[in-house]
Amino acid sequence: MIEPHLKVSRPTAVPTSLGQSGRPSREDAEAAVRTLLAYAGDDPTREGLLDTPDRVVRSYEEFFGGYSEDPGAILERTFSEIDGYDEIVALRDINFVSHCEHHMAPIIGRAHIGYLPNHRVVGISKLARIIEVYARRLQIQEKMTAQIANTIDEVLQPRGVAVVIEAAHQCMTTRGVNKPGVDMVTSRMLGAFRDNQATRQEFMSVIGKPA
Repeated sequence: MIEPHLKVSRPTAVPTSLGQSGRPSREDAEAAVRTLLAYAGDDPTREGLLDTPDRVVRSYEEFFGGYSEDPGAILERTFSEIDGYDEIVALRDINFVSHCEHHMAPIIGRAHIGYLPNHRVVGISKLARIIEVYARRLQIQEKMTAQIANTIDEVLQPRGVAVVIEAAHQCMTTRGVNKPGVDMVTSRMLGAFRDNQATRQEFMSVIGKPA
């Protein structure tokens, strides 16, 4: 029961024209950009900004295209003719751009992935695509690191998975504390990479990060 002297604030609903996907229409999205331009103090009707709403919406379709992709499906096609290969498969320095879910500012970084095959491998481009799918969503780095590792582990069922991500967060380097040149490092180790120190050290050496 709410006490009579307490006031409860409720968010104001924003009218939108929802399509079959449940997403606002393109017209609503462009109108929202015009509102933000006006909030910033500029005139959305001046010549230089007339096409900005369309450009921003098209950029969002690219920035956040990961919502329309199934990361698990990307890894479904595997290869078993590997002549018993059971050592580390690693990709390092995979560049990505994501966006912080708190400020919608860019997260610019690189990811390193490793796994120990269990009778089957996947095309290396598919590993890079997994990073892109999760990067092209609103993110925090810790969650993104776990999502990449967990998806590889669940679909490929290898003997181990290792993911390390290093990234600069523009919400920290261009606003707030304004500390450029700072990278955040996160890691997720599963299976043999978590249980076996030598295996973990080998992966870190492969990606140029000796433990």
